[in-house]
Amino acid sequence: MTLPAGGLLEARDEGERAALIEAGRLLFARPWDFFTATQTLEHLPPPEGIEVALAGRSNVGKSSLTNALSGQKALARVSVTPGRTKQLNFFRAEGQPLVLVDMPGYGYAKASKLVKEDWQGLMFDYLRGRPNLRRVLLLMDARIETKSSDRAVMTLLDKAAVPFQLVITKSDGVKPNDLAKRLADVQALARKHPAGHPLVLVTSAETGAGMEELRAELAALAGQG
Repeated sequence: MTLPAGGLLEARDEGERAALIEAGRLLFARPWDFFTATQTLEHLPPPEGIEVALAGRSNVGKSSLTNALSGQKALARVSVTPGRTKQLNFFRAEGQPLVLVDMPGYGYAKASKLVKEDWQGLMFDYLRGRPNLRRVLLLMDARIETKSSDRAVMTLLDKAAVPFQLVITKSDGVKPNDLAKRLADVQALARKHPAGHPLVLVTSAETGAGMEELRAELAALAGQG
């Protein structure tokens, strides 16, 4: 069966949805490894494979989500200090076309600007100039309302013409009614941005909720070559 290139939104029936879920499982069935990191454009690895970057406010759960996706507890280092990640970290599995890129968090309270200078410099240059970057997963904390820094980064992604998909994290930390309201708010936000993907995913690294769907979306991207 040919997988829908548009992911879960284009799945016409349960058979295609199940095929996407299975493709996502296989994508992360092999061990994933950290293979490089950089703080400068000059030291970026060659643009090989399909890159998907994870972005979000400091402490939104990027490292935890990366670990949950891969099923490995220590693939990405989880820091208790918000804003600690200062570089682009690259992860991949042998024989798989997908490369995950963990980006520095933004909007940390101690930062002097709305979006830190590294996001205006290195990060924006990476987003705008990376030929094999297919999508940014922009993570939003289920427990925290959308911040001005989140909106600023969405505008930046629009400007860079980089497709992004909003992913709600830490869904286990809120009540169902509050989660439904948060989801509706984030979906409305995605519709306001030209680069925004219409499908918003709800996840929890703690319980594994939403991981099958997120892996399926990544498998669809990886299948585009």
